[in-house]
Amino acid sequence: MTKLFDKVLIANRGEIALRIQRACKEMNIKTVAVHSTVDSDAMHVKLADESVCIGSPQAKDSYLNIPSIISACEITGADAVHPGYGFLSENSQFAEILEAHNITFIGPTSDHIKIMGDKIVAKKTVSKLGIPVVPGSDGKINDIDHAKRIAGEIGYPILIKASSGGGGKGMKIANSESEIDEAYSLAKFEARASFGDDTIYIEKYLNTPRHIEIQVFGDKFGNAIHLGERDCSLQRRNQKILEEATSPVIDDKKRNEIGKVASDAISKLGYVGAGTVEFLYQDDKFYFIEMNTRLQVEHPITELITDCDLVKEQIYVASGKKLSLTQADVKIKGHAIECRINAENPQTFVPSPGKITSYHPASGPGVRVDSAVYAGYTIPPFYDSMIGKLIVYGKDRPDCLSRLNRALDEFVVEGVETTLPLFKELLSNNDIISGNYNIHWLENFLK
Repeated sequence: MTKLFDKVLIANRGEIALRIQRACKEMNIKTVAVHSTVDSDAMHVKLADESVCIGSPQAKDSYLNIPSIISACEITGADAVHPGYGFLSENSQFAEILEAHNITFIGPTSDHIKIMGDKIVAKKTVSKLGIPVVPGSDGKINDIDHAKRIAGEIGYPILIKASSGGGGKGMKIANSESEIDEAYSLAKFEARASFGDDTIYIEKYLNTPRHIEIQVFGDKFGNAIHLGERDCSLQRRNQKILEEATSPVIDDKKRNEIGKVASDAISKLGYVGAGTVEFLYQDDKFYFIEMNTRLQVEHPITELITDCDLVKEQIYVASGKKLSLTQADVKIKGHAIECRINAENPQTFVPSPGKITSYHPASGPGVRVDSAVYAGYTIPPFYDSMIGKLIVYGKDRPDCLSRLNRALDEFVVEGVETTLPLFKELLSNNDIISGNYNIHWLENFLK
């Protein structure tokens, strides 16, 4: 196989760093792991060709420390950086600095990250490209009177949202005009506190939507494809818990229609790399909410139903090569589900860092576990609490659910609390078995 890059620095940690590392090794590319002082014994550090300590445990001093990461590139001679997801993966300044240092950012251009990072700009951009958007304000909301006027035009309930950031912060619902004042003030306060930017906008609040996202890919030659959808509707506080592909409510006709709309749009935009166009889906209609300009946590379920290695494809495209497949090559078959297994109390979701005394991941036909932990590993309190991802594939949805039940019974993690019991409970629920749920279902179930 022709070498695409000599050396890739992985600007991340945990299971995603290990996932990227494995793809690089299979492509005969050397890897550099960066790590904080608390991660010196982490699996991604142990298995890399080289490693560089970039700071103390706090993320701002290490995994978000751009000067230290650039220095690590220069010290090791890395000619490309894969950011994974989280941390600096959607930081346009980081991509810009790498570009200035002639180091390839394995992702889109800094300009595209900027465009899609601002939700107001992103909404305007995709609307012009033919993607349907949720009815709402054309731009930022200037004051409460402006908010009330827009809300009156589109009808209640409405959602007041921060233009920057994500994760549900700076997002408030108003069911009537009497609730606007408080929702407006709280949304601006949270947006300013969380993102340093209190710009907000308004969208129509959909009562029973599903969260459907389309995986797209573009190259430097204007080619673009989609690889079907993922249903990410099982969420708590806007954080995904379980994802499946394909969605139980999307048929081939709808999939092809919305997939073509999304891939045509990124082609017109000149977008390069992996991306995810996210929608709310209700009453047979899709409404754009945002685009993530990176690899998603849930990318493995797309890999299983399409037999496409998304990380390798990212590397191909970033190196200047054409996409290795066309839309006609994309064949979607079977069903896949991913459970995010976190070191958290399964009822309260309070993080449970500490030492894993025993660890036995599930295995067998159709079962994949993406994780970077091991027995004796201590989960630090400074980062995301994910232990790993249990990903299961079956010939159809019932087969996949049956296999997932079996895999959950096999999965053993001791020493810390985990969300494993929650998934067992979910899989015994008739709504989950039938696929009859929306983005509000889990919050209601947990009450």
